[in-house]
Amino acid sequence: MNANSGQQPSYLPALVVLTSLFFMWGFITSLNDILIPHLKAIFTLSYVQAMLIQFSFFGAYFVMSVPSGYLVEKLGYRRGIIIGLSTAGVACLGFYPAAAMQSYPLFLAALFVLASGITLLQVAANPYVTVLGPSSTAASRLNLTQAFNSLGTTVGPLLGSMFILTVALSAGAPVDTAKEIETVQGPYLILAGLLFAIAVVFAQFKLPVIKGTDATTAGADDHDVPSVWKHSHLVLGAVAIFMYVGAEVAIGSFLVNFMAQPEVGGLSEHVAGRYLALYWGGAMVGRFIGAVVLRKVKPGYVLAFNSACAITLLLIAMASAGKVAMWAVLAIGLFNSIMFPTIFTLGVARLGRHTGEGSGVLCMAIVGGALVPVIQGYFADTIGLLSSFFVPALCYAYIVFYGLKGHVVRTMGHADISASNSADRARANM
Repeated sequence: MNANSGQQPSYLPALVVLTSLFFMWGFITSLNDILIPHLKAIFTLSYVQAMLIQFSFFGAYFVMSVPSGYLVEKLGYRRGIIIGLSTAGVACLGFYPAAAMQSYPLFLAALFVLASGITLLQVAANPYVTVLGPSSTAASRLNLTQAFNSLGTTVGPLLGSMFILTVALSAGAPVDTAKEIETVQGPYLILAGLLFAIAVVFAQFKLPVIKGTDATTAGADDHDVPSVWKHSHLVLGAVAIFMYVGAEVAIGSFLVNFMAQPEVGGLSEHVAGRYLALYWGGAMVGRFIGAVVLRKVKPGYVLAFNSACAITLLLIAMASAGKVAMWAVLAIGLFNSIMFPTIFTLGVARLGRHTGEGSGVLCMAIVGGALVPVIQGYFADTIGLLSSFFVPALCYAYIVFYGLKGHVVRTMGHADISASNSADRARANM
């Protein structure tokens, strides 16, 4: 990487600081799964109406990803991250008036702004981690940092169920709307303070500049194409991100209500909120394991295997019901683990100076988290919650395809080459 010194620079300090970002946006995102049953009960919402929480949050990825990509390109990674953190902090402050005014639309607006800030963080941080070291270990490195994202999604439901989901609400007692909705204010005020504090840290920290990974630092390269959309493995990877995030968010969104059903777990929502941590905790464990496995096994194969396991668990859940169904769905978190970072790494492989733009395309596809839960919500209202899990099963089926075939790099005027094998070529040239 550093031709002048003859040795590879240490990127460990930058990776450590970046890890805090992955933790924070994981923590914040998982709190949506607590907000859904909480606000559903307070505002007496249908499943589709409650899924507007995820629609507002993940819809921001579709709207803001491309502008975020341009912003990062113009201002750089560090300034982009600072702006993203500050935007998310302001949005968290917006939860206070939304609760005070008992306004569901204001909650949705605050969630959109919050997700806009996180979108900017994702667009900057994910590709930056992939280029912050040898390309041969990019998938392993991103899985490791994403493991701390999963730590955030594991801690989030535990703390959220303690401070947001109250015993009185989960026990089915008459709802004191004013009192119950105020439980949201404190946690999000604390989150705002943390986000602003991390922004101050990044303002004082100098991130390493990686040449050749954006339009301002790249020289002439033989992999230059007129448009980033010419890369089929990126376009198909965007669809895979759409499907994965949609499936993961849909499952997480319905889990509390799913486990509360008498024919499944019969748990109170307060207790079910704690079990939700097992779903996200499985993803954390799986990513630590994946960081090791992906150094030895081709990423595409690992991705296809995990997706097939997720489909199997969903089929078991739909066929059995009861506690078997509950534990089968919770176990999907373990196999979700490596999917996002692996798809992302395969999607941006060999993009060179288009890496930042490709990251914006992939992050835009996170809008799957807005649409798929609403689709499953429709089927949950019409054919039943258990049967509606066929929707994420179809999403995982596409990811099997991407892991086996779709990630092969195809660009106009270039020979096909597996993205998971391109790392071997990069290692040989180092």
